[in-house]
Amino acid sequence: MNVWVVFASKYGSTREVAEAIAAELRGVDEVDLHEASEIDGFDAADAVVLGSAIYAGHWLKPAAALLERHAGELASRPTWLFSVGPIGDPPQPEDAGPEGISEAIESTRARGHRVFAGKLDHASLSRVERLMVRALRAPEGDFRDWDAIRAWARGVGGELSALRAAG
Repeated sequence: MNVWVVFASKYGSTREVAEAIAAELRGVDEVDLHEASEIDGFDAADAVVLGSAIYAGHWLKPAAALLERHAGELASRPTWLFSVGPIGDPPQPEDAGPEGISEAIESTRARGHRVFAGKLDHASLSRVERLMVRALRAPEGDFRDWDAIRAWARGVGGELSALRAAG
């Protein structure tokens, strides 16, 4: 089964999460890693794991547009969604799922959606972003839970194995 892990990342944190997911899935399937901005459809994918960083409560445009344009294609194959964004310990905000995720899950018939904590490095931000982060008192640091990310990916791999066996 050819599984595509597709992501949109602004500063690289979500790319690293996607790479970790792909690494876990490679144990059970052929996996290709793609940036959302570089693909225009899912014809060659048997299954898809699609994710994005969350900024201001929304997925990044490349992932959101890809999902919107190709929801029907995604609905015709096993699909999982993930988001990366809340920061802090514990991650804040608690209801950190991106706006419209319920509709995205429904339109793609996604088998699941998971929100993972993200990373904030003030040095990588633009001046305007640094001002906003200071105003919000957002904590700097890497809050990603690699064990949780890998465990979720192994769960996806288990579901893919079960689908293949059934099929």
